[in-house]
Amino acid sequence: MRVAIDGVGRIVIPKSMREELGIDGPTELELTASDGALELTVPYANARVEKRGDLSTIVIEPPPPPMGAEEVRAVLERVRK
Repeated sequence: MRVAIDGVGRIVIPKSMREELGIDGPTELELTASDGALELTVPYANARVEKRGDLSTIVIEPPPPPMGAEEVRAVLERVRK
């Protein structure tokens, strides 16, 4: 997909892509350049494994917002393809 860069270097990420990646509001992204290509990625969340009784649980800091039913369906559709 082609996008434009404005006079101060801003790139607009199309809404459909932002929604697919879960990017909303002010979000930090990782930008790398390699072999003449730019790669923009959503950085990993800060996470740790915490023991809770007999179970190990992944804890994300800060906790992500809860997902709605539509978001869960969309994720399931993406991973089933």
